[in-house]
Amino acid sequence: MADFLQLLFSGMATGSIYAMAALGFTLLWQASGTINFAQGEFVMLPAFVMLMLLGAGLPLWASFIATCVMAVGVLGWGFKRGIADPLLRFGLMPVVVATFGLAIALRNGVRAGYTAEAHPFPALFPDRLFHLLGATFTLADLGTLGMALVLVVGTQTFLARTVTGRAMQAVAQNTDSATVLGINVPRMVLYTFAVNALLACATALLIAPSYLVKFDMGEPLGTKAFFAAVIGGFNNSRGALLGGVIVGVAENLAAAYISPAYKDAVALVVFMLVILFKPQGLLGRREERKV
Repeated sequence: MADFLQLLFSGMATGSIYAMAALGFTLLWQASGTINFAQGEFVMLPAFVMLMLLGAGLPLWASFIATCVMAVGVLGWGFKRGIADPLLRFGLMPVVVATFGLAIALRNGVRAGYTAEAHPFPALFPDRLFHLLGATFTLADLGTLGMALVLVVGTQTFLARTVTGRAMQAVAQNTDSATVLGINVPRMVLYTFAVNALLACATALLIAPSYLVKFDMGEPLGTKAFFAAVIGGFNNSRGALLGGVIVGVAENLAAAYISPAYKDAVALVVFMLVILFKPQGLLGRREERKV
């Protein structure tokens, strides 16, 4: 029982990181009909930027803030204006192909221009252990889970309780009606891209200490985040949290009770079962949308 609790909790901590990346998928899809398959690389790039700023002598908090500013400009505004806006007029498929190409370019660019080696990242939390019901929990897992939950719930609260958040949701539901109501649709879409960039920076800050900083760290993260978004419901931001936790816990349990070789495959199995029996996702809804 103690081992199960420990696996469950560490899986939830890992799944909460997947949920943050998955939330980016759902936000971009709801607001602009964009699917960004470079989402994992959008986490990898801020991790390297923070690493370079730390190497230049900046403290971690200053490196994170500077990286967030960079990310909003490059991964938010730059991605929207350079890829999403020009290609969406031709449909979704050109955007999908372009983001696949962007992911490959970012991975190989970092490998060729910086390094192909994995680099350690400063720990956010002290190396402490806690014991409960015979299970051992690390402060890193507790802190990661807590911070991820705060960010995911905070994003959801912002969308549901603020004027700007409700305007962003109105744009996601129907751009024509939002325009008639006087909502600045391009601005709301830009805010969505900016929020996605900030979430990518926060995800990088949480995942880098445990998984090291390397040029290909975004590839598995992006894949599992996409699975989590679909499992939870691509048109429901709360579903990203559910999907991420399901993927993280399923990975841990499969690695412990079946075989470590199946750890990466279990997310695909859950993903396939969900799209076969509930294509809209566990919390998603059927809808017709005009992009």
